[in-house]
Amino acid sequence: MSQGLTERLRDLRVRMKEFIDGEVIPQEAVIAEGGDAADKALRRLMEEAKSRRLWALGHPVEVGGGGLSFMEFVYLNEIIGRSEFGTMAVGSLSHHDTVMWMRYATEEQKRTYLPGLVNGDFPWIAIGLTEPEVAGSDPTLMQTSAVLDGDQWVINGHKWFTSYANKASVVLVWAKTDPEASNKYRRFSAILVPAGTPGFEIVRVIPTMGHTAGNHCEVRFTDVRVPKANLFGPRGEGFMAAQTRLGPGRIFHCMRWLGQMQRAFELMCARANARYAHGSLLAEKGEIQRYVAESAADIQSLRLMTLDAARVIDEGRDARVQISLIKFHGARLLHDVIDRAIQVHGALGVTADTPLEKMYRDARYARLYDGPDEVHRMVVARRLLKDCTDGAPWAV
Repeated sequence: MSQGLTERLRDLRVRMKEFIDGEVIPQEAVIAEGGDAADKALRRLMEEAKSRRLWALGHPVEVGGGGLSFMEFVYLNEIIGRSEFGTMAVGSLSHHDTVMWMRYATEEQKRTYLPGLVNGDFPWIAIGLTEPEVAGSDPTLMQTSAVLDGDQWVINGHKWFTSYANKASVVLVWAKTDPEASNKYRRFSAILVPAGTPGFEIVRVIPTMGHTAGNHCEVRFTDVRVPKANLFGPRGEGFMAAQTRLGPGRIFHCMRWLGQMQRAFELMCARANARYAHGSLLAEKGEIQRYVAESAADIQSLRLMTLDAARVIDEGRDARVQISLIKFHGARLLHDVIDRAIQVHGALGVTADTPLEKMYRDARYARLYDGPDEVHRMVVARRLLKDCTDGAPWAV
């Protein structure tokens, strides 16, 4: 499928692959360790991306980005996604935050945060949504509260998986501001809490599936006071702001997964062509050939589904079904391709000598973040049961 693949975009893909494979991937081990060395390595990569004109290519032109469409960015982000640090290195990590910021932030908030968000000076604006005491799949259960006291919001609550709160200049916190609103989705608002505000505590960085130096933070807000002007978007529209961010975020995950799947596929093929056992190369064995063929089919099917979702978004249509489809289906395909690659590598596949074991652990997250598989399947099923003809993804 070459729809939208202009000569300019083909050139960008070539240059991006040279940068990701040649510069970013060799620095993965250093960045994964965390600390000052990681920060310096990442900053060097960010500056190099800017010098190569590869920075923030999917951001709108009016805020200093490259202005690529969603369709174009799928083609590019599958290259960026070859490295787990690619999105940070080329400034695309903040894309969906920028979309939300442009739509909901006040002019003053835009002047304060948007330039840094786009150019990488403020790479971390943490998002405080998930709470440990209630189900993250039902955000209407959130308990964090914000009460107006004169010209200040007083915030109390407990969040976790507030990623990069330990590095952020500001945390965007979702809190219940209108508990009596008849529409349960109108009970919540988003409010900006700058780092260092009294009462804002980073409890810990949560160890997750083999990671002890990550950036998934548990945080508490105890009588945190911020100005009334820190309200982000209209009062009671917190959910609308969140969905503005999460929709693009979900498709960006799927774009990135394509890069991970393709890298795992290449490793699998290289291993099969080099490893000899039981009288022949692994590549000559029928079972291994099945792994290769099925993995190629999985990658291309997700790729075409993701491109189709991007097309619907670019046309200004409602893409909820398309996005939910690729989110739950893609998470399974991501796991399956990496799992086969590990199997072909044998014992080597479960060591840290290849990126596969880390990719496998990260793939397990894919079925949870930005909505668990069960919720996305429910979204698709409800829409199709209501209208299985015009509402079907193949009808648009």
